[in-house]
Amino acid sequence: MQWTNKGSALLLAGALLALTGPLATAGTPGAPRGPRAAAEPAEGPDPIDFAVVVDQSKSLADKDLARETEAAGLLSQGEISERSRATVIGFGSSEKAGQSPVREVCALTVADAAGRERLSDCVQLLNKRDAARMGPGTDFPAAIRQAVTRLTQKSATGGATAHAPAKYKVVFLLTDGRLDVSDSPEYGTDPVSRRSNGERRLTEELARARAAGVQIWPHGFGTEIDRAALTAMAEGGYRGTCSAVPGSAPHMRVVASSADLDKALQETFAAARCARISHGTAGKPPADLSVVIPPIATDGSLTVSKHDPKVRVTYYDPAGRKVPTRGEFDGSTFEVGGQDGPVEALRVKNPLPGRWRVHIEAPEGHRDREVVVRAIWQGMLRSDVTLDPASPRAGEQVTVAVRMQTRRGVTVTDPRQLAGLTVAAELRGAGFAPVTFRLADDGKAPDRRAGDVRFTGTLTVPAGATGDLRLTTRMSAPGVTSDRRPLHARITQGTPLLTAGLAFDRATVHPGGTVRGTLDVTNNDAGPRALRLAVENRTPGAELTVSPATVTAPPGGSTRIPFTVTLGGGTPLGELGGRIAVVDTGDGDRVLDDDFLDVLVVAPPTWWDRWWKVVVGGAAVLVVVAALLIAQAVVRHRNRDLTGVTLELRGDGRVLDSLTVRRGQSVRGSFPFTVDDAGGAPPTLRRAREGSSSGAHVLRRTGTGQLLLRPRGGARVALRQGEPVGFDAYELVVRGGGGGTGRGGRTDRARSDSGYDSDTDSGFGVGSGYGSGSGYAYGAGPDAGFREDEGFGPGLGADDDGSGFGTGDGSRSRTRTDQEARVPWPRRFGRPRRSGRSGSGAGDPMTTGPGAGEGAGSGTSSGTGRSTGTGGATAGDPDPNF
Repeated sequence: MQWTNKGSALLLAGALLALTGPLATAGTPGAPRGPRAAAEPAEGPDPIDFAVVVDQSKSLADKDLARETEAAGLLSQGEISERSRATVIGFGSSEKAGQSPVREVCALTVADAAGRERLSDCVQLLNKRDAARMGPGTDFPAAIRQAVTRLTQKSATGGATAHAPAKYKVVFLLTDGRLDVSDSPEYGTDPVSRRSNGERRLTEELARARAAGVQIWPHGFGTEIDRAALTAMAEGGYRGTCSAVPGSAPHMRVVASSADLDKALQETFAAARCARISHGTAGKPPADLSVVIPPIATDGSLTVSKHDPKVRVTYYDPAGRKVPTRGEFDGSTFEVGGQDGPVEALRVKNPLPGRWRVHIEAPEGHRDREVVVRAIWQGMLRSDVTLDPASPRAGEQVTVAVRMQTRRGVTVTDPRQLAGLTVAAELRGAGFAPVTFRLADDGKAPDRRAGDVRFTGTLTVPAGATGDLRLTTRMSAPGVTSDRRPLHARITQGTPLLTAGLAFDRATVHPGGTVRGTLDVTNNDAGPRALRLAVENRTPGAELTVSPATVTAPPGGSTRIPFTVTLGGGTPLGELGGRIAVVDTGDGDRVLDDDFLDVLVVAPPTWWDRWWKVVVGGAAVLVVVAALLIAQAVVRHRNRDLTGVTLELRGDGRVLDSLTVRRGQSVRGSFPFTVDDAGGAPPTLRRAREGSSSGAHVLRRTGTGQLLLRPRGGARVALRQGEPVGFDAYELVVRGGGGGTGRGGRTDRARSDSGYDSDTDSGFGVGSGYGSGSGYAYGAGPDAGFREDEGFGPGLGADDDGSGFGTGDGSRSRTRTDQEARVPWPRRFGRPRRSGRSGSGAGDPMTTGPGAGEGAGSGTSSGTGRSTGTGGATAGDPDPNF
């Protein structure tokens, strides 16, 4: 078949190399187990040996072959273990002398820093096809035979020459077609026999791979793929998996074209290696790309498909810091590979979780290809295990609890990070066969709470158990493996003389804080026993001190002993890992009981945390005070505003001129004006120009609304609205303009109702009816309603038929007609304008009391008198009759 894109297959091969991961030993029934080596002492992900086998047959276009090459580079550069080994093999067919069906472009090479550079160079040889040395067919049996042979050898190029084989061996096969040995003489004399023999030999090679523990992961692309043949290859190899996670068993995968090869191959590689892949962003240089590494990742590689070696890459951690391409930084170890090739990868041990930024640059002429970043990662979690009772008897039921920590010592508390996780435990010891049981985080007994990422289970210790016990937990989830560290315990013979129980509640503390617990001890021995409290499996960097560190259990009874755990100031924030254990120092440090440190360490409160309520409360008070002050200032400003006030210039009992204050003409409550009467012309009121108030008369209103007049060169005089005041040779009357609220008084709105009051009073306090005095007048008539109004200050009252004055209490009473309506007051303050009528009768007002009177504190005007206050107060709306 013909390919349209030469580089697709090559890119897929590279991606497989980058995704290498550990494979589990669990196999299908009847499947032979692959050889197992002793566990590597080095910390980190389990190594694998893998081969990328790339179809170089004639059916591939050059573009597809280039993509296959890049895919092979992705796998070899992105491998997360520096102890893994990789080989890259091209294959075609052998049809004449001098030709070979396979071409090993990269020998089995350790994927450390130097090895990855060699792999980056040699994988590029896949792009060069030599028709004289390789035929155009597709010889699958020869390709698989070569890969299995290399993966089972015990030496490697570019590392320890006697490198022990890895526990897991994987072949990633990339092809665009189907078995084609029709022109290969070694398979027979004619096309039919050659095909038949080719299929038989393929079955034999797959059986050999199965026996050697080598998995086969076929990848096809294009439209001419023999899916049945690829499925047979996946199922014919070793079927053991790296975990029980679905998808981790070998299976074939087909993509539409070589353009999809790198992504698909990296995903396959992650599944085969029990790793996970995080897809990042893509863009053309210059650009900032990004990819997320989750908190549970302990090992990973950031792979960058550059396509062009001229592209340069800079890496930034989630804190925004540029990280080195070699060496250690902030608890992480970095190592870059493939900087001078089309595929580059930054291997990171203990990566900082979060969003990583990858900045790409390229010179002019090298910016046309889209660059893609991905992250291949694995979380090798540490198990923190408790056994209750810590030293069980044979036949006794025990409870096992497990929680997980990353290599950085971070206790995993978010169940979403462990979605799909299954946990099992295996108990081994003398006198019984291994026992495996399941642990769950489902809230069902004995699990205390669902979703707290603390897995719990129970089992009964076999009756034949003697001596030491070894408990190992195993975790299985996409991208998650277990460190398989055992917990050691010892069988207790008979009834124990000494028992202990720890109680340690969950607490939230700051670095430097203290957590309290209790130890209950029962000592049935004849003498005292010395016990020691110890912190085990503590979080790296945690500064923990137990007090008291040693206690004595008196004989013949039970004792409760309180203790404290003090955190040092340098204890890292977050969930605190580790356990508190109580051990019997007189019995070889046998553990009597242990319990998890259920402690969350948080940052100490800041100044704001401690005082924010006081600050907010004080700020609220200040805001209220400021609002009141502003409101008061606004009211005072409005009270001082003279807008709408009309000045009338009178002479000889008539109005000579008037001037109304317009908006914006009273600056700070003052209005300067002049009287222009020069040359015998009629006098005219004019507003004085700005800055000329010294030579002008000034009308001013105070913040309380009081009107003041300062004649030019004269003393300040208080005014009442509507009341004339002597002004040079004339009289001046001030009307309108509203006014504010004076102290101690208020103004009633004028109403136009049918009926009338028995007294029609008018008066103005100084400053438009403002003051603090009092006075009253009243009248009565049939069907009268009575009401008292404040608003009159000390002053003079006068009437037509008599006179009287007094200082009243600021009230007046008035009668209303039987129509229940009021006659508006023409004026509230000022000189008398008309007389009241005495007498009685329906609807007629009448006054009571003598014709004239005076007194201190109260006074009445009677008959036809009008009371005129000279210091009264009003508040509210102005009388429209002014």
